[in-house]
Amino acid sequence: MARTSHDLEIRLARIEKELAELKAALTSNKARPWYQQIVGDFAGDKAFAEITRLGRLIRRGKLKG
Repeated sequence: MARTSHDLEIRLARIEKELAELKAALTSNKARPWYQQIVGDFAGDKAFAEITRLGRLIRRGKLKG
């Protein structure tokens, strides 16, 4: 199916707009380091608390890893 140049211009304008939005989102994330972006992600997570507890025991030599 052949597209008219008007259809292509509309499609290209939409793609350019979406690309600009993606670039803006990426640059806003770079303002903060990754480790600050994930702070609190595991707050209240029982599985993560258990993982850290077991890891602590392994590091202290009280549990075989």
